[in-house]
Amino acid sequence: MTAVTMAAVAAHFGRDIERTLLKLPGIVDRARERGADLLVLPDATIGGYLHDLYHPGAGPDGGGLPPAVDLDGPEVAAVVAMAGDMVVCFGIAERAVQGGREVRYNTALAVHGDGVLGVHRKVHLPLAENEAYRAGTGFTAFDTPVGRVGMLIDFDKTFPESARTLALDGAVVLACLSAWPASVTDRSDRIRNDRQAHLFDLYDCARAAENQLYLVSSNQTGVLGGLRFLGQAKVVDPAGEIVAKTWAKGGLAVATADVLHDVTRARRTMHHLRDRVVDAYGLGPYAHA
Repeated sequence: MTAVTMAAVAAHFGRDIERTLLKLPGIVDRARERGADLLVLPDATIGGYLHDLYHPGAGPDGGGLPPAVDLDGPEVAAVVAMAGDMVVCFGIAERAVQGGREVRYNTALAVHGDGVLGVHRKVHLPLAENEAYRAGTGFTAFDTPVGRVGMLIDFDKTFPESARTLALDGAVVLACLSAWPASVTDRSDRIRNDRQAHLFDLYDCARAAENQLYLVSSNQTGVLGGLRFLGQAKVVDPAGEIVAKTWAKGGLAVATADVLHDVTRARRTMHHLRDRVVDAYGLGPYAHA
């Protein structure tokens, strides 16, 4: 049996990339001191997130779009150097060139001292986020020193198909990177009473339990533009139980487990992937409504 220590970060990351690259070594070092093998940082770690979900490109008062970086650029290389023997997942606004024109994606990367292990481009874009980013096209798990991992970016976890696809591709750990804000339409004085805070936790637990795997969920904290982020970083076990959590404040949620043993044990009798009845899941007339 091999134990894996998983750490999820709740922290604020803004638009100042240089400041972020000065801040990250301290977070990585604290995780390393606690024995972390896998560290999951929030979505938009480098460059920050949008200021407004309805008018994401508004500026200058609206903040404009986050700065975009290249997958092979110096910012990603800096995190690779920090990672060493740890697997570190973090989010960027990715700059890419397709068909001769520049586009951007909301992207999660998993890196190790040896380089980039996995890349996921956010597939599900809520509200007007598609004005800022192009959508990714799929979900693929990848091998790492801590086992086979899949990544989701915040709104992706709302859709059970996302996590299920990664589980069927062999993932035993899901890293879910978020910049998940409190409700902008039904504000609450207390984060714990916020509708989005409830959903954020509910989706984390449901995705872990229905696929019988570990889920490591990070999130932004603080305020950026008109958005107030929830924190609530956590580690969830294959039974859907939260085994470590930061609540609303910044911090590190850390849990150690024999991941393969626990996933195997969870699936020993009730094996949700094996027991699917695929022929019963036909698309009805409202499937594309």
